[in-house]
Amino acid sequence: MTLIKSISGIRGTIGGKVGDNLTPIDAVTFAAAYGTWVKQQRNKDNYRIVVGRDARISGHMIQSLVMQTLVGMGIHVIDLELSTTPTVEVAVPMEHADGGIILTASHNPKQWNALKLLDHKGEFLNGVEGAKILKIAESNSIEFADVDSLGKITKNQAYIDLHIDEVLDLPLVNKDAIDKANFRVVVDGVNSTGGIAIPRLLERLGVHAIKLYCDPTGHFPHNPEPLKEHLTDLSKMVVSEKADFGIVVDPDVDRLAFMSEDGEMFGEEYTLVACADYVLAKTKGNTVSNMSSSRALRDVTEKHGGIYEASAVGEVNVVELMKKNNAVIGGEGNGGIIYPDLHYGRDSLVGVALFLSLLAEKNMSVSTLRASYPDYYMSKKKIQLTPELDVDAILKEMTDRYSNEDIKTIDGVKIDFSDNWVHLRKSNTEPIIRIYTEARSQKEADDLADRFIVDIKQIANI
Repeated sequence: MTLIKSISGIRGTIGGKVGDNLTPIDAVTFAAAYGTWVKQQRNKDNYRIVVGRDARISGHMIQSLVMQTLVGMGIHVIDLELSTTPTVEVAVPMEHADGGIILTASHNPKQWNALKLLDHKGEFLNGVEGAKILKIAESNSIEFADVDSLGKITKNQAYIDLHIDEVLDLPLVNKDAIDKANFRVVVDGVNSTGGIAIPRLLERLGVHAIKLYCDPTGHFPHNPEPLKEHLTDLSKMVVSEKADFGIVVDPDVDRLAFMSEDGEMFGEEYTLVACADYVLAKTKGNTVSNMSSSRALRDVTEKHGGIYEASAVGEVNVVELMKKNNAVIGGEGNGGIIYPDLHYGRDSLVGVALFLSLLAEKNMSVSTLRASYPDYYMSKKKIQLTPELDVDAILKEMTDRYSNEDIKTIDGVKIDFSDNWVHLRKSNTEPIIRIYTEARSQKEADDLADRFIVDIKQIANI
């Protein structure tokens, strides 16, 4: 099965059988369940939902199905057409809408698509509300509007520019310094909507954008996850063009990575570290990232006198803890920047603007900037278990073994040692334990992961 129903939305591959893949019927069912949930939550006479999509090939089909389903429920739709995830998040409150749907499978390959669901604040739903939608989708309680009460669709393609306006209006975005720096930047938009939004933002900031794969056809020229092994073309072009650095985003533009002027990765984990360094120097406060993100954010936060805290993995969990702790910036180590002064969602546009401001003010190369931060190295491994094994019991045993260490159990088991850490998480869909480690060298990180794999196998008697 390649249809995944979760509290954060529905995701699957296009085609195949109903209930096994993301078919038109599944898209309609889930859109109707969401529309029903919106009506239950808001309880008013007129409803408005913002809908946008990334450029993947199936996007137009899925968006048409979703929008016409909402129309059939008597809900008015604001159609952003090609957009980004953070742009839809910004548009929902600006439109005083009751919710939003983003058609994107994020960094997944082209055969995938998904419905990501937002509340009236433009934020992802929490687990309780997501579970309600799953329950509605499985029920027979969905009702559609009569012929005189159908909704209507209004197109609005201005929101990428409006989103950019909001970014440029932020006090910490130093437009003058960026303009004077005369940056030359290569942008890899992976032939999705980042190829529209990021060059447009750069041009507004006076940055010379050199476009690479910025035609939003949905035909991804490489694996769309912004990892080093997928970005050889960007690396070559940054060097050949003598650019100051490179920018790459995923198809829906909520993950952001930079490439130094020498063609080496700045490090996806360090996107948030650099942006936080800039924000914390201007605004005293706290930070949050998830438990699988680099310790470097903690180091930078404490350098500026703030308090760092780690949430369970997942954007909605990061946002919840950021609100609780009044964090001035936060996000995820996969290059997701959440800057509350704009909105509570991962946003590559605001990340680019903050990074450019930092670079312009420091007047140094990207490689020099990277060298100014602590060096940490990660290892990400997994161990396959047999279905009959009790994964929770194994994790409990690991907790007991290391009870004298700094342990957190809000999301699997995170063990913080003085010089490194390990995070053990079970899969929700298969008998797998994921093992994330971080240390001061790659060998140390790999060795730590291997050590815990041995421990787990010993406990599981495999």
